[in-house]
Amino acid sequence: MITAKPRVLVLDDEPDLRTLYELALIGQGYEVDLAGDLQEARQLLKHESFDVLISDMRLPDGLGLELVQQIAQERRSERCIVITAYGSAENAVNALKAGAFDYLTKPVDVQRLRDVVAQALAVAPLAQSIAPGMSSARKGAGELGPSSPTKPPAAATISEALNEPSAYALSQIVGGSAAVRDLKAKVLKVAKSMAPVSVVGESGTGKELVARALHACSHRAAGPFVPVNCAAIPENLLEAEFFGARKGAYTGASADRSGYFEQANGGTLFLDEIGDLPLAMQSKLLRAIQERQVRALGAATEMAVDVRIVSATHRDLAAAVAAGRFRQDLYYRINVIELGLPPLRERKADLPELCDALLARIVGRPVGAVRLSAESLAALARLDMPGNVRELENILHRAWALAEPDEAELSLRLGFDTNPETPHAGAECLSAANQEAQQNLGQAANASEWRQGASGLPSDLTAYLDAQERAILLHALQQHQFNRTAAAQQLGISLRQIRYRIARLGIELPAAAAASEE
Repeated sequence: MITAKPRVLVLDDEPDLRTLYELALIGQGYEVDLAGDLQEARQLLKHESFDVLISDMRLPDGLGLELVQQIAQERRSERCIVITAYGSAENAVNALKAGAFDYLTKPVDVQRLRDVVAQALAVAPLAQSIAPGMSSARKGAGELGPSSPTKPPAAATISEALNEPSAYALSQIVGGSAAVRDLKAKVLKVAKSMAPVSVVGESGTGKELVARALHACSHRAAGPFVPVNCAAIPENLLEAEFFGARKGAYTGASADRSGYFEQANGGTLFLDEIGDLPLAMQSKLLRAIQERQVRALGAATEMAVDVRIVSATHRDLAAAVAAGRFRQDLYYRINVIELGLPPLRERKADLPELCDALLARIVGRPVGAVRLSAESLAALARLDMPGNVRELENILHRAWALAEPDEAELSLRLGFDTNPETPHAGAECLSAANQEAQQNLGQAANASEWRQGASGLPSDLTAYLDAQERAILLHALQQHQFNRTAAAQQLGISLRQIRYRIARLGIELPAAAAASEE
């Protein structure tokens, strides 16, 4: 069977560079066409279709970015790679926002050029199977050539286009509400690019699940996915953790160690709670992202890394930039594409499906084997749940821990008023869920309050320990009027650690206390 060669259009006004790129790509088995300016490229695109477009940024009759934007607006199938001047981070960001698949900086490394083209071609089959009307055989659209309009892909078509790992990753984002369907569609679309993605949402909304889905649906799925909790790393270890260290670089460095960037090479680096990084580290992180090179502590040379950055935060980074707590240039560099995650209170229709999925994981049985009663679901729907899915999971852990053996329909023992009409004692008081946890401080260690096995021990150690930790943290916070620094010192942990634990356990702080330490 004869297979058509992938077609690449190279747009550059320098004849020597056009020839260099052509020879490098022909040697890889590609069919290459050349253009010296925008007008010539538009004429070729009007009558032909290509798999990849490589364009210089500055051309005699305009910017290559204009052509990238036109291709994106007309929904053509070409993957665009833009060549920018060395160190021109702003142009690179603009290119990715305009719809470019990736960018290269001058002077262009030939092997890097081949790698990026190969990556661009690797995502084409998925894009074409999701949108059959946009195959490489078709002509362009609008001014670049005639085209019949295409309808949005049906869900079944998308499902069939995904391989097993990517379908599984998407299935972990549970729910059938309009907000969740829209989120999954955006994940599929964004996954095809190399552009950095910022996942924004309240604590407990599932930002890491979305990051994993982005990775699994991308052409990097076979590479590593490296999640990093930026808030949990001691400040004096940040550089070694991110960039690695050579033997003898510091006291205790008895062997070479790889950093997160090296571990994620060829894959995705997920930077969770990036807003908690100190300013000094933000500067070093920006350079690594921008130049795609890292230098390990004690190393003589830099190492090139091929990593896609996905970051997440529950903070308002724009406000942090305005307050001088987050670098503006890093903010623009990681926030090329923003994915907003809806809080649970805005998708209450997903509660039954979410509860079934979470209970199946908690209980270790198939979905539907243990369910909530209708009354309990109605009670959950009346809760605000500022801790979102994480808080819901904690509530379900408690329900199962207190359930009778072999109980198939659970009734929640919430222990607090779920009526939204009931006013709280005041703005500075704890939420009802926090009050309950505080009241249970002495009860959490009582095995009789937990569903026990034959040994008299709790059958769900994770839920048992989480409840104890949550109650202890609340007690310490109350003692210090919710001053996290003072509470952390009393408990012998760092401020970063207590912030992480508060977020993980879905502890709600009074608004004034939360704002005072920002």
